[in-house]
Amino acid sequence: MTGYNYKAKEGKQPSFFVFYHLINRCCNLYLSFVLKKMTGEKDLTILLQNMEPVLNAGEYVFCTIEALSKIPDIEKILFFFRENEAVTIVLKKEMADEWSMAYSYITAWITLNIHSSLEAVGLTAAFANALKHESISCNVVAAYFHDHIFIAKEDAEKAMKTLNALKTV
Repeated sequence: MTGYNYKAKEGKQPSFFVFYHLINRCCNLYLSFVLKKMTGEKDLTILLQNMEPVLNAGEYVFCTIEALSKIPDIEKILFFFRENEAVTIVLKKEMADEWSMAYSYITAWITLNIHSSLEAVGLTAAFANALKHESISCNVVAAYFHDHIFIAKEDAEKAMKTLNALKTV
């Protein structure tokens, strides 16, 4: 903020130009702070110590369809991913049953409630390795704010204990 005389002359108010530059500078500082926070945590130690695994309610399934237009209500799916062979969709089991969609694997969904950066190194490896030692298969989805883990429904409680134990390592 150098180069500007922010002290008003005796009996005069600072000009619009001065206020504009002060507001602009404050906005730029705020945005740089917010954007830095939005990128998420990269430090593996901090991620492991502060992650909060949350077991989401319900049963979830992976299904395939030829095109998104075949989904009766796209708002009712959790997510989709386009592959060369088909579109994979993940949704609640009861929706798949209602829509007569085939599936072969019923999962539970765990969200790691810590904002991990998409550039973070080692988080997926750490929890996947811990789950491997307990013979728990995991299917991982990294979204912008959190990592999501899909595990066999019957392994849900064991997976939660395993993930919570990582916080103390």
